[in-house]
Amino acid sequence: MQLSDFNYDLPEELIAQDPLKKRSDSRLMVVGKEDGSIEHKHFYDIIDYVNPGDCLVVNDTKVIPARLMGVKEDTGASIEVLLLKRREEKVWETLVKPGKKARVGARISFGEGLLVGEVIDIVEEGNRLIRFEYDGIWEELLDKLGQMPLPPYITHKLEDRNRYQTVYAKNDGSAAAPTAGLHFTKELLKQLEDKGVVIAHVTLHVGLGTFRPVKVDNILEHHMHSEFYVVEQEEADKINVAKAKGSRIISVGTTSTRTLESVADENGVVRAGSGWTDIFIYPGYKFKVVDCLITNFHLPESTLLMLVSAFSSRENMLHAYEVAVEERYRFFSFGDAMFIH
Repeated sequence: MQLSDFNYDLPEELIAQDPLKKRSDSRLMVVGKEDGSIEHKHFYDIIDYVNPGDCLVVNDTKVIPARLMGVKEDTGASIEVLLLKRREEKVWETLVKPGKKARVGARISFGEGLLVGEVIDIVEEGNRLIRFEYDGIWEELLDKLGQMPLPPYITHKLEDRNRYQTVYAKNDGSAAAPTAGLHFTKELLKQLEDKGVVIAHVTLHVGLGTFRPVKVDNILEHHMHSEFYVVEQEEADKINVAKAKGSRIISVGTTSTRTLESVADENGVVRAGSGWTDIFIYPGYKFKVVDCLITNFHLPESTLLMLVSAFSSRENMLHAYEVAVEERYRFFSFGDAMFIH
């Protein structure tokens, strides 16, 4: 299976640079999983496609303001640090630009010394381990000094940082938003619950690996990044009860999907727990849990496009993307949505 099998032409002007005024006003392409049929709706119409008893699974991770702008203590050179994974209480794996200025022992000051970091190791892919020194509460400090780590294809400044969070975000830890969930409003979620839809929460902290390009021609040689997940027993029970009753499991986003498929046994029973997953889902994969998928429109040749192609078919997805371009849908993080059922 070649990387070029997942390519498509996307005019740059279709990459959404700003969120819509109202989350649920985004467009919704409804795609038949088996036949590839297409309907054009708005996201608030999702209420018409769910049934009482269906279980909607959302990823409640919260994006942290993970981009820190600092200076080297010895030279005053500007340094950008992106927090990737917390290794210990004060030690983070980070992406540093420019990396050549961040040798082991380098000390970086943020906010005129409110926060100081020292590079203590260089690890996989050139990432730096940084030990931070500070007084006070880490989360408050990060909120004061950090910026939202928007994807590289978004060049506009985000006026309201909450628009890069889902309305149900609660567990700090992501370097990127689970963007399929950005379309939900609290009102729409209440409408779904009033209709009898069960809402289950899982947590998967999205890493920047989600934006890393696939660099091998044969996708089977791609090394998938790992991400930390948590599934509580109460939430696993909601999903398993719905499944046992014959109701559908509707996964919101590729992150919820990867979590569910990572923790399920061969019979599709979801097990509570936490850990790291590097599951790579591409065509040929047999889904154990997920029946329907809400997702955004993904980058060409990305692992996310491979996942949705596994869920429906590569032919159906590439056709749907072709139609989306013709119909001027908005793409990527702040773009429109697709419901595959």
